Amino acid sequence: MKEINFDNGYFPVDSFEELETPFYYYDLNLLNLTLKAIKSATADARNFMVHYAVKANANHILLQTIGEAGLGADCVSGGEIEAALEAGIPHDKIVYTGVGKTDKEINIGLDNDIYCFNIESVEELEVINALAKAKDKKARIAIRINPEIGAHTHANITTGLAENKFGIAMADIDRVIDLAESTEYIEFIGLHFHIGSQILDMDDFKGLCDRINDITSHLESRGILISDINVGGGLGIDYEDPDNHPIPDFEKYFAVYRENLRLRPEQTLHFELGRAVVGQCGSLISRVVYVKQGSLTKFAILDAGMTDLIRPALYQAHHLIQNISSRSREMERYDVVGPICESSDIFGKDILLPLTRRGDFIAIRSAGAYGEVMASCYNCRPLPGAVYSE
Repeated sequence: MKEINFDNGYFPVDSFEELETPFYYYDLNLLNLTLKAIKSATADARNFMVHYAVKANANHILLQTIGEAGLGADCVSGGEIEAALEAGIPHDKIVYTGVGKTDKEINIGLDNDIYCFNIESVEELEVINALAKAKDKKARIAIRINPEIGAHTHANITTGLAENKFGIAMADIDRVIDLAESTEYIEFIGLHFHIGSQILDMDDFKGLCDRINDITSHLESRGILISDINVGGGLGIDYEDPDNHPIPDFEKYFAVYRENLRLRPEQTLHFELGRAVVGQCGSLISRVVYVKQGSLTKFAILDAGMTDLIRPALYQAHHLIQNISSRSREMERYDVVGPICESSDIFGKDILLPLTRRGDFIAIRSAGAYGEVMASCYNCRPLPGAVYSE
């Protein structure tokens, strides 16, 4: 088997010849190494619980691998709860977040005795109480607080500002907690936070710790002690150089919370990591359909498009793009684009690649998170398949 070697991985190009492109290629060895790094970084913290954010990638094989490593699941829909359970993730390691939970979805959580609902409004609290009452059950809830903290990331994936739709306003904390504690079929166990995604500045997480410390101190002054604190996720990955940085610095990330959050011995600290777990293990593999000389630039037109990986069009996101089959030493610059009838269907502009021809394989790296899971059938295109290293 011919392999294109990089510093920390390979693509078995010969085995791709018989496969229909585009597809996602998942390096399960890298995923397992990432999971081991998480376990190592939290080994001495018995009160740390990591939940995988299923919205990053709900691929069944990946979910099974993650569940076998001992992680729980953070879900944002009833379908994600069912996918996590089907993959073998225990019900008591599942937390359910989301600003618009339907009655059907809440009942899925209640029927499966999930660990916790992270509620986002008084209205949701009232609905969960009514549905729990109908089943004669108590629903464990954490209240999601909007901490009014900005994160150094793209505006579309910032969630902790006052203008964002998520969570309950700081000014309403006391009122909502009092309501939760007096509601018959609700068991109030903690607080939930999440300030955004693709965060690389650890000071953003330090700022969250400071805000949580202020809130918990205030609650303790009122005699309110909580057992669970959920700090969400948000840890980013290196999209520029995935081969030299295939695994995020989990030691540094978890150390921020060890050193800055005043966690009580009886409290459990929950994390909801998604992109950091699966982002680097996935690549979108595509073939070049045409190389077209435009009036100003040369285009490498792929059979993959924004229907298969929407991040560049939606977030102007950067992904490393590599020609993994060309043996040419001659380099040229291309706009790498897809076939979709949208001007935004562009993976990268002015990309330096080896001389590229029709039929060459192109790898779009760091696509394990928010890639396959966000794919669509726009233009009546089929969804991309998945291929695994093992």
